[in-house]
Amino acid sequence: MQLSARSGTVLRRPGHALNRGPRRALITQATKSAVSTKEAAAAKAELLRLVKGTERGVSTSASDLSAIKSAVQVLRAAGEGSATTGAEQSGTWELVWTTEKETLFILEKAPVFGTRAGGVYQVIDTAGDGSGPYLQNVITFPPEGAFIVDSAINVEGPQRVGFSFTAAKLKLPAGRNVPVPPFGKGWFDNVYMDKDIRVSCDSRGDTLVTTRVGPPKRFT
Repeated sequence: MQLSARSGTVLRRPGHALNRGPRRALITQATKSAVSTKEAAAAKAELLRLVKGTERGVSTSASDLSAIKSAVQVLRAAGEGSATTGAEQSGTWELVWTTEKETLFILEKAPVFGTRAGGVYQVIDTAGDGSGPYLQNVITFPPEGAFIVDSAINVEGPQRVGFSFTAAKLKLPAGRNVPVPPFGKGWFDNVYMDKDIRVSCDSRGDTLVTTRVGPPKRFT
């Protein structure tokens, strides 16, 4: 998710019930050949089930991490060759799981600083709002706080979006804002996307799973 201003699923075969024993073999088979709609749907459901109890990645166990990576592998195979960087990626996306260390640190340590993290979002708007296409990474601290990082984006390929940080701020209660000097750039690949979910892998090797919660809505 790159919020810092510093720079296996179980697949069902026809006529067979789901079981957890041959998970790895089924994953391997699915990714060596075209992934069916049914297999992708099973991987998506399994992924969402697995991340649900991980506190967005903070408490991911080793076994869950392995299973999550397997589900992502299947979805990546399902999305291979598809274009995911058009207007359909525009929206407000809520984080459900990530490996991004800075984000996980903030989520885990927020209580130490007398607050707690609320919703975590990525806002993507390919049309822009007068200043060009943009990306926002946002961690909220209810009721009024937020850490907001703004970036300009450009499409670099069918699944790749490049970004450059343009601004960052810590939003405090009573309308106070503390600017944070942003610098850095990178890219992310939307390796799988549908109307509900987006799985992204970025230039630092991190994985991000988000769910669509609505149209793009810029945080201020």
